Amino acid sequence: MNIAVAQSGGPTCAINASLAGVYSAAQRIDEIGKVYGVLNGIEGVINDEMVDLSEKITSDVSYQLLLRTPSAVLGSCRRKLPNHMENSGIFERITEVLRKRDIGMFFYIGGNDSMDTVAKYSAYLRDKGIDDIKMIGIPKTIDNDLCETDHSPGFGSAAKYVAATVQEITRDSNVYSIPSVTVIETMGRHAGWLAAASCCIRANGESAPHLIYLPETTFSIEGFLSDVKEEMKKHRAVIVVVSEGVKTAEGKFASEEYQSGLKDVFGHSYLSGIGKFLEKLVAAEIGCKVRSIELNVMQRCSSHIASLEDIQSSEAIGMAAVRAGLEGKSGCMMTFVRESNMPYSYRIDTVDAAKAANSEKFFPREWINEVGNNVLAPAYDYLMPLIQGELHAIMKNGMPLNFVI
Repeated sequence: MNIAVAQSGGPTCAINASLAGVYSAAQRIDEIGKVYGVLNGIEGVINDEMVDLSEKITSDVSYQLLLRTPSAVLGSCRRKLPNHMENSGIFERITEVLRKRDIGMFFYIGGNDSMDTVAKYSAYLRDKGIDDIKMIGIPKTIDNDLCETDHSPGFGSAAKYVAATVQEITRDSNVYSIPSVTVIETMGRHAGWLAAASCCIRANGESAPHLIYLPETTFSIEGFLSDVKEEMKKHRAVIVVVSEGVKTAEGKFASEEYQSGLKDVFGHSYLSGIGKFLEKLVAAEIGCKVRSIELNVMQRCSSHIASLEDIQSSEAIGMAAVRAGLEGKSGCMMTFVRESNMPYSYRIDTVDAAKAANSEKFFPREWINEVGNNVLAPAYDYLMPLIQGELHAIMKNGMPLNFVI
């Protein structure tokens, strides 16, 4: 029996660690022959575009490079599959290609929408009575909004990048004697996990960020201006962190005038612009020195400050997925179940992929202060274990070396 693994959705700097875990576990099992890497997610199956990973991962050095390489080395896609009851042709094609290559287990690494693919193809397999192909989802997303798992692989490293970058911006902002406001925009369409992670720098004695705004609470322009003015009485350089998806009481994105109005195939709006919007607002209404910084894709591709805990657990959940497949499980998503914060411990389990598909896990409202402009102590207890440790880059010519298919 051969197996296949694909990557889908937005990349992270830990998604390749899960790929490495699948490959590593498969190499130790006699029943498994080739491990195929599928190019560009489910589209690569439909187009029969795969590579034999044993021809790419040729040594321990290349394996270690794979662990340290950000983004998705196999490529990705954002393709929404139809319901097989309405259109079974595409599912027949997927099955045809998998059987052609004698693939008995198909692992799909992705987030909310990718679990929709796992759920739909697994439902097709069940309805058709096909039991010689297993499909298993492996979670990933920097947004940490994937339900049914304590955290998502990729989030810990993104959180570490956000926190470290906010700390560096804080240091830069404090060198000047004039009052200033710096607005830092993070990703987070509906869930504020990444913006909240900026609070981790307080463990090192920072007072910043002084204000944190998440999509889980209502954003008020008047309240924001009042908050900033109040913080300016206490701090010369005010640091504000805001999720891209904060909304007003009317349910509109606060940065709506900066939105393109475009949506992806899953109906998600393309967001950005809240930082620039708030920069102009502060300049007009307060008149102090102000700048905005959008962290953008750096949150998901900055492997130079990856969390060792994140990389190791991402590799571990990939390995566990192979074991689950050998046990006959299918149509499921691998999950982390936290057992304690300190010392930090977790176990890996499975859940029906349909429970995670097309749904979102929000930052707990009880971890946000009453007025909605900062996070509370329980956030630290949850976040801090996920950003621990460093995986040092393998360097060449003064720069990190990456694995390339």
